[in-house]
Amino acid sequence: MTIHREGTASIAITALVVGLINIANFSYLFPCCNIAAWGVFLLTLGLFLFIVSFFRMPNRNWTKDTSAIISPADGKVVVIEEVEPDEYYKEKRIQISVFMSPANVHVNRMPIAGNIIYNKYHPGKFLVAWHPKSSTDNERWSVVIENEKGNILLKQIAGALARRICNYAPVGTTFDQTAEYGFIKFGSRVDLLLPLNAKINCKIGDTVQGGITVLANW
Repeated sequence: MTIHREGTASIAITALVVGLINIANFSYLFPCCNIAAWGVFLLTLGLFLFIVSFFRMPNRNWTKDTSAIISPADGKVVVIEEVEPDEYYKEKRIQISVFMSPANVHVNRMPIAGNIIYNKYHPGKFLVAWHPKSSTDNERWSVVIENEKGNILLKQIAGALARRICNYAPVGTTFDQTAEYGFIKFGSRVDLLLPLNAKINCKIGDTVQGGITVLANW
């Protein structure tokens, strides 16, 4: 397991704050109430370990299959439905949405190999990620990846806690299947807009892993 580069500043700041709190904690609180001091220590240590775990990148055996559309994120499938897209497409698509809790791995990975033909950032609200309007009203970053089989639109969507979306997929770049293309901090979701003839291999409530779980085939 490694730590994502997006976590460097957050982990360093958390370590500094936790260190300062516990210097004061053991200097002033410990002499008069050592049980409370140890409680503060354990609480702040838990916070630090949570921040570190949030930016983890576990070692995995990635799924490579040209006929498969792989999950772009860890989390739970919360939406599978036919939709009228609000951007790029004119025709209906099948939307699959994966909700990422703060406890999930937050690296986003390409579900297929291909070239980036569209990239657009949308400022917006910070509704909870499972809200029906979060796909269209929240801050989000959309990309379309295309290969010989077709193309897929991916939306990285901010949630109530997620206030920073990182996207590394400018137009013109080429990605391998399961390659990292983004990161979202502190709870969010990723939407996939697939062609109507895609064969869906997941159901609402399924727990999925980014770069491993096959969501659909074409």
